[in-house]
Amino acid sequence: MTGRDQRLMLLDTASLYFRAFFGVPSIEAPDGTPVNAVRGLLDFIARLAADYRPTHLVCCWDDDWRPQWRVDLVPSYKAHRVIEEVAGAADVEEVPDPLGVQVPLIREVLDAVGIAIVGAPEAEADDVIGTLATDAAMPVDIVTGDRDLFQLVDDELGVRVLYTARGVGRHERVDDAWVREKYGVGAAQYADFATLRGDTSDGLPGVPGVGEKTAATLLQRFGDIPTLIEAAHDPASDLAPGPRGKIKASLDYLAVAPQVVAVRRDLAVPRDVGLLPAAPVAPDRVGELAERLNLASPVDRLTEVLASLAKG
Repeated sequence: MTGRDQRLMLLDTASLYFRAFFGVPSIEAPDGTPVNAVRGLLDFIARLAADYRPTHLVCCWDDDWRPQWRVDLVPSYKAHRVIEEVAGAADVEEVPDPLGVQVPLIREVLDAVGIAIVGAPEAEADDVIGTLATDAAMPVDIVTGDRDLFQLVDDELGVRVLYTARGVGRHERVDDAWVREKYGVGAAQYADFATLRGDTSDGLPGVPGVGEKTAATLLQRFGDIPTLIEAAHDPASDLAPGPRGKIKASLDYLAVAPQVVAVRRDLAVPRDVGLLPAAPVAPDRVGELAERLNLASPVDRLTEVLASLAKG
């Protein structure tokens, strides 16, 4: 380890390999196996590491993309993404076959390179990210296309989001000022904002009749959902009749949805992980995978970046 400042980069891995799959032209290994998502993810990691020079990097994993405890609270949670329900097992997420076959290969290559992969039972990658970002003893860059993770932004702790919705090459650096400019609330209020507004991509209905502008206005005035509910029940509060009625009509939803939207920060996952190696930890294995999967170029690029970072 050199004397350069430590920095942790946390990847919302599925967000990135989905983007790679849909954004990188179809490429096959010599045996016909599709590898565009593998190649794209490796290139994303190399590019981000070269630009931000982290000392630590973790690929955070969806061990459970739709935890049952979240579904128990809000049954519509991600329900539109389910293509198969298996009794006694996790729901099957809609994933294109050419991508599904690449996910185990992604893990295999990352393991051989020595890039940490961290998941947890009954938890999404978001929850792993929330836990590691909250407990980090260094600044943190969270790489994701998921707005839910804006709730983790913390200028004081040095936690920001590299938001990839427009592409990895055109990502935006999200701090508290960015969230306030975009949504009219602080990052610490974003989870409550998303709860009130709802999110069709996650199957969260929100409070009927409360859109982004109303949600922001309510939080600007009342601060958070518990205080807003208190105001709805207080005849003397200055909450207008319209939003008062909407909040009171949605009390059942508001009693459970904040737990679903809130990213967990207390998972039992290893904290002291992710130190980037100066070179692949299993070079022979990396070489074999690079040849078998037609990955020589992205592996070489990532290896060069690792070596460069090790020099400081």
